[in-house]
Amino acid sequence: MKITFFDSNSSKNLEPLHSYAKKIGSFPIAGSTFAKNVVCKIEKIITFSTDIEIQIREDFWPSAELLNLVSTKKNVSIKNEHGELLFSLFSEKSCKEEIVPIDTKSLIIRHPWNFLKVNEEVVSELKENKISGTVRQGVNIDGFVEIGEGTILLPGVYIEGNVTIGKNCKIGPNCYIRGNTHIGSNCHIGQAVEVKNSIILDKVSIGHLSYVGDSIIAEKTNFGAGTTVANLRHDGKNHGSLVNGKSMDTGRRKLGVIVGEEVHTGINTTIYPGRKLWPHSSTLPGEIVKTDKKP
Repeated sequence: MKITFFDSNSSKNLEPLHSYAKKIGSFPIAGSTFAKNVVCKIEKIITFSTDIEIQIREDFWPSAELLNLVSTKKNVSIKNEHGELLFSLFSEKSCKEEIVPIDTKSLIIRHPWNFLKVNEEVVSELKENKISGTVRQGVNIDGFVEIGEGTILLPGVYIEGNVTIGKNCKIGPNCYIRGNTHIGSNCHIGQAVEVKNSIILDKVSIGHLSYVGDSIIAEKTNFGAGTTVANLRHDGKNHGSLVNGKSMDTGRRKLGVIVGEEVHTGINTTIYPGRKLWPHSSTLPGEIVKTDKKP
């Protein structure tokens, strides 16, 4: 089976994760990359014995149901509501091509919070523990974990649900890490920190007594002690987010903060739900972030 990616040739509003706009495939998902997880998902479902060629758009995350459907076809293309090609499978060129529409469970990466949905799916499917680091006595793991070499979990760490953690991290003591969270390499999650359903990229430090939920934190960011991220509206409605100056429905009932690289928050910073912090921005001690923040 040959799988290749092609460009979407369309704009992607991935602010403040600008650096991934032109390399969506390299975005970290559950210890791997978006592109590698796409390939893995395809290879698990489409297992033809004959040679086939698959082309997939770089920003397309097909549902398992849709892949199961196309696996029964010989020549098939998936297109979105605008007729744009997302996926094609060819096994017998003599057969007529069949067009299949995108389903509601598939996803096109257009905004940062889309990665959260992909990460949730991938991490939730872990079926075994892979522990290369050190788990100290007094750590409780209630779920499946992947823990990289050189990482240490200190006493009092409680992991609930599936979690992946990269290499050379220090977690704890007394942390609460909830599924479906991915923590990258060379990260420090300090004393009494809670992290839930989030993507924490490499070289991030989250200071003691902080809370991060349903969020994406990009590389080399430092959260000062007591930084708290809100992720739920009082009215229970979906969160909105400003995109090109206009508010749009994110489709998420729970959404924390999207943080670009090298952001620094002062101690006791409070962040409203659904907000974005641009790369290299910072907050003052005790600041309340009510709107998106740029440097």
